[in-house]
Amino acid sequence: MRRSSVALLLALAACNAGSSAGVPEASRPAATRLTAHAASPIAHVVFVVQENRSFNNLFLGYPGASTQNYGYDTKGNKITLQSIDLATNWDIQHASTTFFAACDGRGRIPGTKCRMDGWNNEVASIGHPKNFAYAYVPESEIKQYWEMAQQYVLADDTFSSNIDGSFIAHQYSVAAYAGHTADYPETNWGCPGGRTDKIHIFTGKRTYGKLIPACFDIPTLGNEADAAGVSWRYYTGSLTSSDGLWSAYQADSRIYNTPDWANNVINPQSQFLTDVANGYLANVTWITPTLQDSDHPGHLANGGPAWVSSIVDAVGKSKFWKSSAIFILWDDWGGWFDPVKPPYVDFDGLGFRIPLIMISPYSPAGRVTHVQYEIASVLRYIEDNFGLAPLAAADARANDPANDPNAFDYAQKVRRFHSFDALRPRAIHAQHTSQLGDD
Repeated sequence: MRRSSVALLLALAACNAGSSAGVPEASRPAATRLTAHAASPIAHVVFVVQENRSFNNLFLGYPGASTQNYGYDTKGNKITLQSIDLATNWDIQHASTTFFAACDGRGRIPGTKCRMDGWNNEVASIGHPKNFAYAYVPESEIKQYWEMAQQYVLADDTFSSNIDGSFIAHQYSVAAYAGHTADYPETNWGCPGGRTDKIHIFTGKRTYGKLIPACFDIPTLGNEADAAGVSWRYYTGSLTSSDGLWSAYQADSRIYNTPDWANNVINPQSQFLTDVANGYLANVTWITPTLQDSDHPGHLANGGPAWVSSIVDAVGKSKFWKSSAIFILWDDWGGWFDPVKPPYVDFDGLGFRIPLIMISPYSPAGRVTHVQYEIASVLRYIEDNFGLAPLAAADARANDPANDPNAFDYAQKVRRFHSFDALRPRAIHAQHTSQLGDD
């Protein structure tokens, strides 16, 4: 039943998008890969990865979601959150040491049993206000995100799979693992840096071990998709651009050193809009932003909401809408306050809470789901949908949103798409480089 339904979907996708058809049933550990949802109508999954925002920072006060308009510092002072624009000229550090500081944990392992009062110990670049981490973005600046949540599904118990920043988080978005490493490579962000570009091993006790090359030989979802005949594309910035840092597959030798790098890693990001308009959408798609459209603080830019809405509108207005699921996720907390303690699951996670929006013609309208998710949950959804095996511990443990009735109902009538065109404001794009150097 499962095998035939997936194969049929891929055959239909091939007719629409030129993709290959035929996905063999993968061997999967029953204890961790059981699924309870009906046969999936989804043939296209679009995974949009934005940057550096906590859930509380973007969705403070959202009806039905768990948020808080105040926090505490390490001296016990109550601090009311301040409104700070999406576009700033300063950035907050957000490496593993920053996680430990903000958590202010009391467990034997760093970053566990968090008091969640150490945000005043974080560090930011020049120009920041007092109590910079205790802040939220006003709804008026991110209307598209709130409207997407109101029209579809917002997950308020989603965490980064890792405790540190973007390099590791982007590995979790394609491999559910980052080679047991932490933080950032010394120079380039992956294989282009050669064997001298190294990154620290992160031990099971959350200490820093030896340096190893930041070019991993680990299985990725792209590799699994290739083997199963599932088409995929990764739309991102070129490695010579400022946003090329977020091109995750550059750190995975099984993609970077193979024809997949030329065939499936696509520059620039805007090519996605052209491809969909021309009638092509892969079974699995990742999209990372330009710096100006990333929501990343420190660059005086606020183009993220308009960029993300253009992606959603491109799919929603296309022939692919009836067979698509879109996941919009912010890769890490970016240093911003959040009141919810992250669960401790392993050496590298979970990190602080991040936003996740799920959009599909099979998603109910205006739901807030309180199921625990993480970055690897999107991989879990893709794997279960196309019959692929788990890659690592993170996707094996992660909840599959397809099993969540507040996220997907494949038996419901296909919903008409709700466009977000009218909500697009004029974006601010300024040339500015953050002074901290981590992303």
